[in-house]
Amino acid sequence: MKIKLIDKGFVKKSVGAGILLIIVAAVTLEATSLIQFYFSQRALKAEAGMRAESELEGTNNEILDIIDQVETAVRNSVWIANWSLDHPDSMKSVAARIVKDNPVIIGSTIATVPGYLDKRPLFSPYVYQEGDKLLYTSLATEEYDYPSQEWFFKPLQLGTGYWSEPYVDTGGAGILMTTYSMPIYDKFGRKAAVITADLSLDWLTEVVGDVKVYPSAFSVLLSRQGEIMVCPADSLVMNRTVFEVASGYGDSTIYQLGRAMLSGESGNRVLSFEGKVNQVYYAQIEKTGWSMSIVIPEEEIYKGLKKPLAIVGGLQLLGLLMLMIILYALSRNTAKYKSLTERKERIENELRIGHNIQMAMVPKVFPPFPERKDLDISAVIVPAREVGGDLYDFFIRDNKLFFGIGDVSGKGIPASLVMAVTRSLFRSISTHADSPGLILSTMNKSMAAENDSNMFVTFFCGVLDLLTGHLRYCNAGHNAPFFFSNTVSHLPVIPNLPLGIEPSMEFREQEMDLHFDDALFLFTDGVSEAENSRQELFGEDRLRQILSTRRDAQGHLDAVREAIADFVGNAPQSDDITMLFMHFLNFHLKLRNEVSQISELEPFMRALGKVKNLDSEMVTTMNIALEEAVINAIMYAYPKGTQGFVDVVALMHDHSIEFIVSDSGTPFDPTAVPEIDTTKGVEDRPIGGLGIHMVRTIMDSVSYSRTDGKNILTMTKTF
Repeated sequence: MKIKLIDKGFVKKSVGAGILLIIVAAVTLEATSLIQFYFSQRALKAEAGMRAESELEGTNNEILDIIDQVETAVRNSVWIANWSLDHPDSMKSVAARIVKDNPVIIGSTIATVPGYLDKRPLFSPYVYQEGDKLLYTSLATEEYDYPSQEWFFKPLQLGTGYWSEPYVDTGGAGILMTTYSMPIYDKFGRKAAVITADLSLDWLTEVVGDVKVYPSAFSVLLSRQGEIMVCPADSLVMNRTVFEVASGYGDSTIYQLGRAMLSGESGNRVLSFEGKVNQVYYAQIEKTGWSMSIVIPEEEIYKGLKKPLAIVGGLQLLGLLMLMIILYALSRNTAKYKSLTERKERIENELRIGHNIQMAMVPKVFPPFPERKDLDISAVIVPAREVGGDLYDFFIRDNKLFFGIGDVSGKGIPASLVMAVTRSLFRSISTHADSPGLILSTMNKSMAAENDSNMFVTFFCGVLDLLTGHLRYCNAGHNAPFFFSNTVSHLPVIPNLPLGIEPSMEFREQEMDLHFDDALFLFTDGVSEAENSRQELFGEDRLRQILSTRRDAQGHLDAVREAIADFVGNAPQSDDITMLFMHFLNFHLKLRNEVSQISELEPFMRALGKVKNLDSEMVTTMNIALEEAVINAIMYAYPKGTQGFVDVVALMHDHSIEFIVSDSGTPFDPTAVPEIDTTKGVEDRPIGGLGIHMVRTIMDSVSYSRTDGKNILTMTKTF
């Protein structure tokens, strides 16, 4: 038998092909490794940049939150500080209120311009927090010389709010702080004083120093002048500038970095010192002029690439190594996509939280005042996105309903932030002011002063006296509300400009009287400008037609929402939809102090009895008591020959009616008249007292008070 040998040439070719394959595979693997190493470096550096920028943005937002709280507290106190110029002894109380109401503020003062007060050349009562106590001192000392302090003269020079450079306050609280101050002008426009709020920098060290980007990364915070405010080396804090540090190291790159930071730039630079290469990411903190940087050693960024990428092994391990590389790349991509998914979910979750926070800022429990039967009110916001720029608000103070509705220009998160500021300003200002024109003027000045984003807000503000039905309102470029009386029509409004455009804009307010069963429907343009798939607008004519059918407040809102949904169909919502419906259910009658006016009471009582479904005997009986009370006011409240008015208000409750008779005349308490003895003959009883006796007999409770210069007689009849 002959054995056929394998061709040596074939073996050589096979071996050569195998070697070539190995070489090709090795070269391919090495090239793949080098390429992967290069792009991995880029990805890690990009990731480090994203993490650093996110950290800078987050820290900036945390600092701005505190800064905005301090600035808002000072701006909201300017008006009372202006008032205190004529009452210097009250300045300490104003400063105390700023510190007490704002936990982030540790001290405050109102410091007068030298010589402004005749008897007090220098006057600066200072209030500061120490533990749980408020302590008081004076900054008007020769040692401190507050007129030479930056926090005092800078805002007077600039004519606006100013954040001082950090300093140790030797004249007041004695700690490291920065101060926000604003100039105060008297009624003649003269520079009169400076109002301040001090902010301790202890919290700043905690916020800025807690860098979570990488374990060995650290942060540095510079003041406007380059002073080191926060850094890991405590010996440098407030003792060195960045340029002094650069000079000490003899490193021009540190100097160039400092110049870039102080010029307000943001970006990334490579910095080498102490034998290490570092990536430095920096950005300016808004409003303050401070600049923050995060320093990350490159070895920290690339430490994941220190493992050798060289391939060790022979032909036997080539396939395994190739598979490992594929699996490694696959795992990295999977982790990357997982990270992106988690980030997307986190953003969506944050938007949901933002929506919940935004909705929590407006009244959302209806009916909001279940104990009141003189008002039916309901409102709703349907944002086009997770967060929106529409708002409404209302509350009752001193028997007056303060209400407003607004629409911020733009959409999304910027609009939601402006919405929050607008709602906070409305609540804060209307807590002290009763005039819609003054409320809008004050809101406008505050919003226009810091409006770098050029966003504006249309707003409608109203104040309704729930006892008399007198409505005062003011419009700032918003849609005219619908007014319900015998018909549905637009409420006459003066347009005025929206808020945040012109700080000196004077808002003209209007007034009218509401009667029983009158109503107002306030809305934003997202209602009338809702679009269907054919780009047709819902329109105010269609809206008026839906509103023409009388319903309760919530019924009107539900009807409009249902009509809009039917009209729009599957088309996406293009704008926020906000509505507020207010139904006035109070009876009010205004009479002149003339006996002939008594005839007005009978139809008034008949209408009231019809609403409450009372029998004619009950209406007649109550009318007798009401006539006696009104005659007393007409006869005795005003001197003879003097013209005046008597107001009659009927508040209807579930099982009673409360009558309030008031006048602005001479103090007179009819309930002080002694009870008459009806068992005696007419000739034996003193003159007078029979009318109040009838009132007491018919009504279940009668009381009198003298409030705000008015005689107020309250009578209640229970069914």
